[in-house]
Amino acid sequence: MPVQKTISPVDSSVYVEREYATEKEIDASLENAKNVQKDWRNLPLEEKAELAKKAIQHLVDKAQDIGEELSWQMGRPISYTPSEITGGTAERAEYMINIAKTALADMKIEPKEGFSRFIRREALGNVLVLAPWNYPFLTSVNAIIPALMAGNTVILKHSSQTPLVAERYAQAFKAAGLPEGVFQFLHATHADVAKMVADKRTDYVAFTGSVAGGYAVQDAASKSFIGAGLELGGKDPGYVRSDANIEHAVENLVDGSFFNAGQSCCGIERIYVHESQFDKFVAAFIEITHSYKLDNPLNPETTIGPMVKTAAADFVRGQINEAVTQGAIALINPKEFKNDKIGSPYMAPQILINVNHKMRIMQEESFGPVVGIMPVKDDEQAIKLMNDSNYGLTASVWTNNIDSAIEITDQLETGTAYMNRCDYLDPALAWTGIKDSGRGCTLSAIGYEHLTRAKSFHLKTKI
Repeated sequence: MPVQKTISPVDSSVYVEREYATEKEIDASLENAKNVQKDWRNLPLEEKAELAKKAIQHLVDKAQDIGEELSWQMGRPISYTPSEITGGTAERAEYMINIAKTALADMKIEPKEGFSRFIRREALGNVLVLAPWNYPFLTSVNAIIPALMAGNTVILKHSSQTPLVAERYAQAFKAAGLPEGVFQFLHATHADVAKMVADKRTDYVAFTGSVAGGYAVQDAASKSFIGAGLELGGKDPGYVRSDANIEHAVENLVDGSFFNAGQSCCGIERIYVHESQFDKFVAAFIEITHSYKLDNPLNPETTIGPMVKTAAADFVRGQINEAVTQGAIALINPKEFKNDKIGSPYMAPQILINVNHKMRIMQEESFGPVVGIMPVKDDEQAIKLMNDSNYGLTASVWTNNIDSAIEITDQLETGTAYMNRCDYLDPALAWTGIKDSGRGCTLSAIGYEHLTRAKSFHLKTKI
């Protein structure tokens, strides 16, 4: 039986081994989901909400243990991993549960004599959630909870790097008393996932991952008329205007660039600073970066852990080295971070200046602890450079003038526009991207629209 192995970035040991699901097991899961979906759909919304809340509370209660597992599986420092559960995951779940009654309510139409007319949101059926390793609970909860609240069943296939996350969800839903078959998980190969996407018993796919993965999902989904939500990559920019609070901007942009070792689809990967503030900004950016501690993520004092695997770190190092040969200047000496080691996933954060858009480092997603910083002369140049990308997930403007921020962000090709913050998801707002950052939407009331279909009721009451 083929085995899935999770290699820990902490020490390169095999942390988890799981057998892949067999063809028979996959078929049974799809069939179970289809068989129980109608009963689940008809369960009162209040009862669905109670079960979902219990499951999330179970995860919160286990957050410390789960946090340690996450650190071993993907390398984030243990001082941060539990808060993925107690913070963002719980917040998003609670919000989507609380708005379900309103978001899923019948849409009333203006009165028409002799008729009763309304539009109802109907569950799609079975939702396949394909989740990544970098924020394994945050990314998956965006789809799992609203899918269940809308009356769908869910099958979760999590990244092979974080398989225990799927098992933790299953434990939580079982403890909450969710009916059997409503939520299931599978450890499956890419080939088997493609077959599941194309299977007639799959009614929607929620995928978070790479652009290449998005194309693969889209290709598999093209064999039937189902929807696919695709949250893909990013090369997210920040623009620091001349009137920005530099101390605030630096503190948050350093965090946005290097938190989670830069492994965030909405992390900051390029920064444009008004030329009048450039030197001051860069000096402060360097100072804060030097305060990071690169070390074993199980050490409570560690603030930046290893990247998920050596190959990922080598890719980022390659981008940096190529940019330097093209004239970029690296401002951080990796030797100042004693645990930085070539040929390992432990990589020091890096700041590059003298960069331009002919360099891969300013065009290609890095997904690692590196950021390029460029001076700009005005808003017009900043907007042009920010839009010069194949991606469009988030963008941030740092200014004390909200009118200017709105005027600038209105011209940006992006799914989310921030002022004076970055790298954050507000569950009340639609999470979406354009260009190679994908399509579809999660969170907010709009997120429910993608997990339901509209059904019109046109009832003639007088004959």
